[in-house]
Amino acid sequence: MTRLTIWGVAVAREFTTGDDLGAFLLAAEPGLATGDVVVVTSKVVSKVEGRVLVISADRETARRQAIDSETVRVVATRGATRIVETGHGLVLAAAGVDTSNTASDTLILLPRDPDASARALRDRIAELAGVRVAVIVSDTMGRAWRRGLTDHAIGAAGIAALRDYRGRTDSYGNDLAVTEMADADQLAGAAELVKGKLDGTPFAIVRGLVYDDNDDGARVLVRPAGEDLFRLGTAEAFEAGRQDALGRGAP
Repeated sequence: MTRLTIWGVAVAREFTTGDDLGAFLLAAEPGLATGDVVVVTSKVVSKVEGRVLVISADRETARRQAIDSETVRVVATRGATRIVETGHGLVLAAAGVDTSNTASDTLILLPRDPDASARALRDRIAELAGVRVAVIVSDTMGRAWRRGLTDHAIGAAGIAALRDYRGRTDSYGNDLAVTEMADADQLAGAAELVKGKLDGTPFAIVRGLVYDDNDDGARVLVRPAGEDLFRLGTAEAFEAGRQDALGRGAP
């Protein structure tokens, strides 16, 4: 039986562009060891990478403009809420543009390349401490059909984001044809329990997990368009169908 230990690591500072995340983590958690998994909230990654917008006009107007700039496809609109696809391929509310845990005259955007951010932090930790860890960059999202938010992996390095059981058999001899477990998402969700949203704890450490060293990143968690059965909201799907019919000259 696998026994995991998970704990949060607080860093008593406001992160700014250019800060050394690896150095601050190691100063707060000098016992980091090879085989640990570091889960870091995307917000601090965005801050050190300069993905902070300072606004001078109305914040809501600036937020809408930021969402527009981060959106490559609108999935669904319900009132003021927009579910969109970002350039990362992520489908989430408001393109991940965040107004929480940041100054009132700023907005936080998602990291440009969360997988690259995860690799950079992993490599920096190895450089400073000589330990080989896996890194997951997490962000909070809603879920279709279920209430409440949970953290998901948007970036990963040194760990397989998916655990593939396809082609294996269960204990009853049944063939597993579609089972892939989103390990990186499960770790991100578990880490949120010790990081929290209001505690100023940007890191969590997971110890005791046996995992494959893999650099495919969290991008593999994004479902390809051809496999997406729910690519549009209901209203958007009806409108797309109507436009398609008009384009074919249907009455």
